[in-house]
Amino acid sequence: MKSINSKTIVFIHGAFVHYSTWQEWRDYFASKGYKTLMPAWPHKEAAPEVLRGSQPNRDIASLHLKDLIEHYTGIIKALPEKPILIGHSYGGLLTQILVNRDLAAAGICIHPVPPQGVIPYEFSFLRAGWKSLGLFTNANKAYLMSFKDWQYAFTNGMTLHAQKRAYETAVVPESKRVSRDGLSAAARVDFKKDHAPLLFMAGTADHIMPSTLT
Repeated sequence: MKSINSKTIVFIHGAFVHYSTWQEWRDYFASKGYKTLMPAWPHKEAAPEVLRGSQPNRDIASLHLKDLIEHYTGIIKALPEKPILIGHSYGGLLTQILVNRDLAAAGICIHPVPPQGVIPYEFSFLRAGWKSLGLFTNANKAYLMSFKDWQYAFTNGMTLHAQKRAYETAVVPESKRVSRDGLSAAARVDFKKDHAPLLFMAGTADHIMPSTLT
């Protein structure tokens, strides 16, 4: 395997959360000499409380997976070198797709959403993610995760105080179309294609992305 010489890292956040969740990671790697970027998804640049207060947010609701792929592709192509991509959850799916398109020097997928063809059947995944699909609801209105669902899906290993703090600082509205597209051909990855090094990380206590999906 070739050595990874890139000194640029792009952090890719997942669904339901604000891009600033990467701030401590960004600070750490910047202190090690890396150029770091943590771009927000389109229409999600404002502060979490502002975005939550914007419901129903039709701009966020309009997003598709293809829009996110185009968004990050443009950011990456503007860089002087191929970056290392670090993505969490839905950001992990985006990382896989972008690595598959030869846009990265390496990728790290933390508890990633699986690409098309990996069938999720675990109860915890279905319980944690079902509402975000918004089946039989208006897709023109963004989905905002409740605190109760946040406790189960994201912060099941944290104290109540930490859960509340994390909800206030991280949770934002999400596109139901993006959630649905994770099951579509837009989420396809060519498993037979050669690609840059790709590391997967899984957590045994993760409800929304159990380790069996990694």
